[in-house]
Amino acid sequence: MKLKIFFPIALVLLPTLWYLFVPLASHFFKFKKNRSLLEAKHAFLIEADLSGDSTKGANILWIIVDDLGYYDSDLFAEGKVKVPNIRRLSDEGVLFTQAYVTSPVCSPSRAAILTGRYNQRFGFEHQLHDRYLNNRMEYLGFKYVVNNETWVPIERDSVPDQFFMDHIGLPLSEITIAELLKKKGYRTGLVGKWHLSKQPEQSPEAFGFDEFYGFYSSHSLYSEEHTEGIVDMKNSADWTDDYIWSGQRDGRQAIQRNDKVIKEDRYLTTAIADESIDFLKMNREEPFFLLASFNAPHTPFQVPQKYFDQFKDEKDPVKRCYYGMIKCLDDEIGRVLDYLEESGLDENTYVFFISDNGGAAYTFATDNAPLKGGKITNFDGGVKVPFIIKGRGIEANVQYDHPVSSTDLFVSSAKLAGISLPNRTYDGVDLLSHIESKSIAHDYIYFRKGFNHAIRNEEYKLIWNSELEMDTLLYDINQDPGELTNLYHSKKALASSMLSAYKQWDNELISPVWPSVIYFNYKDKENKNYVFEN
Repeated sequence: MKLKIFFPIALVLLPTLWYLFVPLASHFFKFKKNRSLLEAKHAFLIEADLSGDSTKGANILWIIVDDLGYYDSDLFAEGKVKVPNIRRLSDEGVLFTQAYVTSPVCSPSRAAILTGRYNQRFGFEHQLHDRYLNNRMEYLGFKYVVNNETWVPIERDSVPDQFFMDHIGLPLSEITIAELLKKKGYRTGLVGKWHLSKQPEQSPEAFGFDEFYGFYSSHSLYSEEHTEGIVDMKNSADWTDDYIWSGQRDGRQAIQRNDKVIKEDRYLTTAIADESIDFLKMNREEPFFLLASFNAPHTPFQVPQKYFDQFKDEKDPVKRCYYGMIKCLDDEIGRVLDYLEESGLDENTYVFFISDNGGAAYTFATDNAPLKGGKITNFDGGVKVPFIIKGRGIEANVQYDHPVSSTDLFVSSAKLAGISLPNRTYDGVDLLSHIESKSIAHDYIYFRKGFNHAIRNEEYKLIWNSELEMDTLLYDINQDPGELTNLYHSKKALASSMLSAYKQWDNELISPVWPSVIYFNYKDKENKNYVFEN
């Protein structure tokens, strides 16, 4: 009798257990190297520089900050935090009021900045992830036990295996700005956040940086937890916060100097400024390229007590910490700029300042208002960023109000160095020529991240989701910067024209090399939900 009961139960239970716990990792996901592009890169880098300019090239300093929203500071409006040093850059150079990154998240955005090419051209479409859900039981547990309305796991029949995950990143066939300038004889340095690969064979040094101080991951602790004089602000409102803190300074969150893990006692924003100044001192007699890659104000939220104390009027301790981090960031950038002036290097150094994406509104430290959305979304709160260029011959205190792209840093810097571009598609332009002529730099700026798409021209921005049922959105950005009034139904001819331009661009791209992990739900002020892949 017992056997008669057992067998039917087993017939149901065993397949169910198999379905729930069978590993989803698959060897189906393979790296496909672009051998022709890789061979062309090697040929280009070893050939003699025939640019004809034997004089010392201009020094170039890129300052990339992390998750700094368009309105987090007083750069464009009153803002929450006064940033006199970033404003000094703006007062002495060109402030771009319509600057866009190619992706609303860190690593794909940085991949485009460093290569001058849309990251979607080489499959770097999604964030560098550490893992996927191992089986369907994990998916169900996440979906129904964690029950987070903002972050929803993507159920897939197969996911990349761990080897594949450990080796995703910037393809070796891509040429970074460091490799390009090193070919010209520049000394090259990266200080701070890398976040473009996980393995030594794809290290900053492998992509042309002579010196590297920093960390590989999206984040690292600014100071060891419980350091005296540092405020550690855990954020229970941010679902990602536990993950961020769990990394501590282990693995890819470890601080490194070149390929050696080191102990670091300095607050990280201060250390990045210190190391940047040291690089400038060591290389002041020869042309240099320095990427000062600050991770502030990205989570985890940690700040020296003296900066936390500057915002006593803010009742929300998370926002108070966030504002302090931005204030500290501005002070440390100021120290780097002060050294350039004191040493006389500013006479031949061009400074580029940009944020890698908009503010992370899901932390509730910022909301990017009056812009819509934030990090991970294709609304302007996620992709519109502060951007400044300063240097010799550039008119001071100028605003450029046409759309520009983060890919422009690469092409503009190559022009300043007097070096020809390799024979491949570049999406950036030389901004200095457009500033001088007051001409339009780009007819269109494009965005693609999974099923999320957008295109921006001089006046309008078209946004749509190609997979989920959702309205197609068309905004007049100049008249409606908060993306509040959908004009799609009244301007379908314009939308169709923009869609045609988008399809032409999209046809040049390849599929993402690795899939997204999670859905991000964004609710606007009218409580309408929009879904984005991450």
